[in-house]
Amino acid sequence: MKEVKDCFANALKDEKKGQKHKGLLITKPDDKIAREYLAKAKINLQLCDLYREQGFDYKIPEEWFYTLYYCALAILAKFGIESRSQKCTASFLRYAKDNGLIDYDDDFIDRITVYMAKEEKSDVDEREKARYSSSIKSKEIEGKYGYMIDVCKKAISQSEEIVFSNKKFEVPKELYQ
Repeated sequence: MKEVKDCFANALKDEKKGQKHKGLLITKPDDKIAREYLAKAKINLQLCDLYREQGFDYKIPEEWFYTLYYCALAILAKFGIESRSQKCTASFLRYAKDNGLIDYDDDFIDRITVYMAKEEKSDVDEREKARYSSSIKSKEIEGKYGYMIDVCKKAISQSEEIVFSNKKFEVPKELYQ
């Protein structure tokens, strides 16, 4: 909880100084923005197929990651949270899930989590490895293509359940006051 509270506190401090924040900022819940993020996530999956057909494997892990990340941002928009930090986004989702505010698979949160320890890996690392290596084609990416497309589709589905629900999602005041 401390990490999430820090994300809100640091963003507020930055905003008060007239700086772009690098955390979480309370806004108003916005279903339109949430739906737009879901639409963007779906477009990312279409890009995966295009990149695969054209032989640009190195771009695919980035699209998988951002599909999952846009799902996360859709959920945050439903709560009325603006994020400018991957770490804070994942931290808030973990808090929300662990405290029963949302029903969202741990795997989706783990995949967008930024880990500091070298031995801990997530899709953030996979994205960076594919993006910054010299390889264009990859047997590893091809081998897990179907699995990752399914993961992304499941994340979109679970995110849609949250975004399209009539439930009102509120950020607990203990996180930002």
